[in-house]
Amino acid sequence: MDYRYVIVGGGMTADAAAKAIRRADPTGSVVLISAEADAPYRRPPLSKALWNGEDPAKVFLGTEKHGVEMLLSDRSVALDVDSHEVTTAGGKQVRYERLLLATGVRPRTLPDIPVGGPIFTYRNLADFREARRRSGPGNRVLVVGGGFIGAELAAGLVRAGSEVHMVFREQAISAMRFPLELAQAVTADYRARGVKIHASNGVASVAVDDDSASVEFIDGAGGKFDLIIVGVGAIPNDELASEAGLKVDNGIVVDEQLRAKSVRGPNGEAMDPVAADVYAAGDVASFPWPRPLARGRIEHEDNAVTMGAHAGRQMAASFLGQGRAGASSEQQGAAYTHLPFFYSDLFDNGYEALGILDSRLETVVDWRQPGKEGVVYYLDDGLVVGILLWNTWGQVDEARELLLAARQVDKSDLRGVLPR
Repeated sequence: MDYRYVIVGGGMTADAAAKAIRRADPTGSVVLISAEADAPYRRPPLSKALWNGEDPAKVFLGTEKHGVEMLLSDRSVALDVDSHEVTTAGGKQVRYERLLLATGVRPRTLPDIPVGGPIFTYRNLADFREARRRSGPGNRVLVVGGGFIGAELAAGLVRAGSEVHMVFREQAISAMRFPLELAQAVTADYRARGVKIHASNGVASVAVDDDSASVEFIDGAGGKFDLIIVGVGAIPNDELASEAGLKVDNGIVVDEQLRAKSVRGPNGEAMDPVAADVYAAGDVASFPWPRPLARGRIEHEDNAVTMGAHAGRQMAASFLGQGRAGASSEQQGAAYTHLPFFYSDLFDNGYEALGILDSRLETVVDWRQPGKEGVVYYLDDGLVVGILLWNTWGQVDEARELLLAARQVDKSDLRGVLPR
């Protein structure tokens, strides 16, 4: 099976890349290989709109309408960058001219919580269907984790009528991201809405009994639950790349043009060149963030879509001759310089943010209404490296401009800067 463009992965990055390729190259053959049974769809509704009653059919992105062939329910198990070939679990040998690795991430698990039956992680549409079936009025649900996904899921499960418990190691919900005062206010709001909070705690033991599970917490409390969702972060799916000799470091390492790096040269020597005709994008890609930030990954929608589209344009431009040997760096392609934003809804509160949100950093809180509306700045050695817009809307571009200025600031300089 020979294709001009092969995309490994079936998420929003893959969809954005396929559509960008098709716009640039109307006739080139494109195939998308995904382990999921579902065609590409929007991920944010899994922990947001679908719990508010949105029709699941509306989340699909219509990738197949753009002349993209899809090999679904078939996982890519091997990559040979020398022969330009991907092998799938179903035994298919797929050759490419240009390859995009958009393999995403998988949920992290905990050694003391066996996944199976009423216990599972949460990542895809199949997970939503099962969680929705097991939740609702009369059902008790435990969310393990108080971070991004745990907080959103707990809110959605309450809206579905479930009795919701949350257990996490931190002092408060999102305490690793938010200043403690704000995290405590969020936690108080969740309690007021009926969520049973087990903070500074954890799961000591789990016993599965038919279609439910009995849990004992570290502090001795616990109970029986119809559904347990473990939401404690994610791990990049970079094994396919690593086994193929590509460079990985908490994700697939790419250059400014999203070309994957190799750990060996053409003659086997140790070096750090780009791999011929291989790109990576989305959650799995470790890319050089614009200054003042360092290299890293971003697991959010804006990055998935913008980086996927950029990779697709790069792949098409390269094949169509703009990346020919001997061309200047400008001709070879454009750098990915976008600083993505991300967002979340926590019951009636919401935020947009950019950069690094880490409560261990120095923070400056500028409230318009204390605890209700304002901006949190995260500083590292006098540089703003993160901005949280709490119930403050329409300021993402201004916040991005401030962050990318990479100027030394005095804390007093930040008062009243945003919103503009």
